[in-house]
Amino acid sequence: MYQCARQNPLFGAHAKRTAPDSTRVRIENVNRPLLLAATAAIIVIAALAAQTKPSVWDGIYSADQAKRGEAAYATDCASCHGAKLEGRSQTPALAGAEFLMNWDGTTVGDLFEKIQASMPADKPGTLNSERNAEILAFLLSASKMPAGANGLPGDMERLRQIRFEAVKPK
Repeated sequence: MYQCARQNPLFGAHAKRTAPDSTRVRIENVNRPLLLAATAAIIVIAALAAQTKPSVWDGIYSADQAKRGEAAYATDCASCHGAKLEGRSQTPALAGAEFLMNWDGTTVGDLFEKIQASMPADKPGTLNSERNAEILAFLLSASKMPAGANGLPGDMERLRQIRFEAVKPK
């Protein structure tokens, strides 16, 4: 019977094949610590891959926060974006299919950053992060995304961990 011995850095000294076309390999001298470390790494990677970032469909704002955001929107945003978030001339709509598709695949942090840095257009950056979070909660509410128990944070790093998805995942 044909046998060939070859070096294999993952499994140690030798692996022998019983025939040249055989796919069965008999491992004679396994480097166990390396094999255990590789197995542990695979398990950790699989666990991390299974954990997904939350999305706008996971109840990331509270109903009370959205209600406060509705009042703030009327004061700070409606003159340019319309009372019903429909947009006007050069200003984009902040609800509906076009709005959702514009932000699909980004993060809530990306949208929050845009609001924080450039709105209101006549006084950019003058609203505090809490008020911007309330306005953003109202926009999510108007787009029929579900409310949850906790308010949307005004923390950019936490908001960057939340996916903006136009369509509810199945």
